[in-house]
Amino acid sequence: MYIKKIGYMSIAKLAAALCLALLVGCASIPTMVPDMAMQPSHPVQLDGAHGPLTAQQSKAILAKLKKNGDETNIFDKHLALEAEIVGSPLVVGNKVELLIDGPTTYDAMFAAIQSAKNNINMETYIIENDEIGQRFAALLISKQRSGVQVNLIYDSVGSSSTPKEFFKPMKESGINILEYNPINPLMARKGWQFNQRDHRKLLIVDGQVAFVGGINISSVYSSGSLGSGSFGKSKSTKDKQPWRDTHLRLAGPVVNEFQKLFIATWSQQKGEPLASKDYFPMPKSKGNDVVRAIGSSPEEAYSQIYATLISAINSAETQVFLTNAYFVPDPQLLAALKEAVQRGVDVRLLLPGKTDSMLVFYASRSYYDELLSAGVKIYERQDALLHAKTALIDGVWSTIGSTNLDWRSFVNNQEINAVMLGQDFGGQMQTMFEKDLESSKLITLEAWRKRSIAARIKERAARLWARWL
Repeated sequence: MYIKKIGYMSIAKLAAALCLALLVGCASIPTMVPDMAMQPSHPVQLDGAHGPLTAQQSKAILAKLKKNGDETNIFDKHLALEAEIVGSPLVVGNKVELLIDGPTTYDAMFAAIQSAKNNINMETYIIENDEIGQRFAALLISKQRSGVQVNLIYDSVGSSSTPKEFFKPMKESGINILEYNPINPLMARKGWQFNQRDHRKLLIVDGQVAFVGGINISSVYSSGSLGSGSFGKSKSTKDKQPWRDTHLRLAGPVVNEFQKLFIATWSQQKGEPLASKDYFPMPKSKGNDVVRAIGSSPEEAYSQIYATLISAINSAETQVFLTNAYFVPDPQLLAALKEAVQRGVDVRLLLPGKTDSMLVFYASRSYYDELLSAGVKIYERQDALLHAKTALIDGVWSTIGSTNLDWRSFVNNQEINAVMLGQDFGGQMQTMFEKDLESSKLITLEAWRKRSIAARIKERAARLWARWL
């Protein structure tokens, strides 16, 4: 669910949106210097619950991560560069929990919100006026009335089908609500850009627990794709296909970094001053996971998430496993994937076999022949609508977040991801990826070249829109 989820909008609105997007001009993705990853200028710095670690402490932790993983140079070649690109620290002392599909994610979110004692900050592309949306609204209102300050950012386009009446009870309860880049130009703030959207999915409770990933607030997620059950399933959703998505629950010092990203967006969008609350409590170590928070914004010269992903792929030595809902790559990403195969890396793409946007579906498929010919393996998920955005590289570098592998995410959207280092979490990611492959179909070059003329025409037509999808 994305700007493609404007499927909830009328055709007229969609046409207007596309026309307006064209009028604002074509942004481009800057070229990443190929040899940057080979020339880090500073040693890797890690932060802990009490601030920056010493160089000796950082070196010891990184050495342990390398020792526990397969032999790979991804740490030496990539991590220092990533720190310079992103600016946010690698943070130790975190506990990261992998959440698969909507039911598991919502249960964890509801539990965290119920336990809130001071503040709740929530940022989402879509919040719908359906059973799930109303459940979130009721819980947030209840916490606000109990003295917990709730601050909510939602995207104007992503939530365009949600009536303003939905937000009224929340505002009346005292919840601070901010609409990101309102569609209505009369409500525009300085620097308004229709094409710039907030695609992030972020929930932070008491500055101690954060949720990040691909899941919006919508009943389409009410059924799980891996036999994980369902809840809140109404007549409107019970006959629809399940959605497959991935989210994270994080606890520990890295939550501060996600909190900074939320507050930066609130400030940039000229939100009302936030109530004085304890948004940055004294961080405490919660586990052994090493995490970096990465946020990208269209105001920046380049997408930090894109730059660090390209760096990681260029540093890969054994495997690149990408799962993504909307795959419309730019030339640099295509080149990085093909060059990785040439180095002997096992490159696999897990993409949707079902979609909520036929235009994106066919645009994505227009790249299949080129990738398959280069030796990239492509799988399509068959029994669920794939909406996840994850990556696993060399079994030790993982990322989960809101970022799709397309021009819109890299150029026009606010996105947010978490990067996890280490073989333990990488093993969980590998298990999840292999489980998804069991419900997926391998696309072979021979079979692909037998597709119909009609399919080829649709792919070519959709490819023309690649930069604006």
